[in-house]
Amino acid sequence: MVAMPDMSSAAPALRVAVADDSVLLREGLVRLLGDAGMDVVGAFGDAEALSAALPGLTLDAVVLDVRMPPTFTDEGVRAAVRLRRERPEVAVLLLSQYVELTYATELLAGGEGRVGYLLKDRVVSLDDVRDALTRIAAGGTVLDPEVVAQLMGRRANPLQSLTPRERDVLDLMAQGRTNAAIADRLFIGVGAVEKNVSQIFAKLGLDEAQGDHRRVLAVLAYLQR
Repeated sequence: MVAMPDMSSAAPALRVAVADDSVLLREGLVRLLGDAGMDVVGAFGDAEALSAALPGLTLDAVVLDVRMPPTFTDEGVRAAVRLRRERPEVAVLLLSQYVELTYATELLAGGEGRVGYLLKDRVVSLDDVRDALTRIAAGGTVLDPEVVAQLMGRRANPLQSLTPRERDVLDLMAQGRTNAAIADRLFIGVGAVEKNVSQIFAKLGLDEAQGDHRRVLAVLAYLQR
């Protein structure tokens, strides 16, 4: 007898909403995420439409453009900040052409995870969006290196003590990479990565009492100074 797979143990599909004023990108994301096995429960052309629908949606994650109608300034990121405040269990992925520093700082400063910020021009494929959603829905944080660079540029002093290698490690940590993945990327051993991570924690004043959040807080520590 051939044993049948136990489908009852399969993880439930991620329930995702998409908000972007570009019809092509919005529909492309809907198709991609659906093909990836995610349940797209809503697609909206602006933040107001998303906000109006939210009370009736059961969600795991939302993908938002930063600049949407009516003013094309910061509607999406403001909606993301509200969503994180009101429904912290919902992961938020900002997908934009811009780094909106003021609201990005507020969105990221808590260090709780479930947040991503990718730049459209630097997304190699839509698979990058799918992978980022999977990681943030699991509680991680995914940041484009350019987002990290601009945020660090505002408050560089707390990071001046880091060596170039530690900055490389920190940059990859911000992208949500594991120690093993960082080792592969930098062509060094996992033990060397662990040593660099420990040095980063020490230099940024992140003690063991802060537990698993230290990886996120290591990227965001300068925001608290």
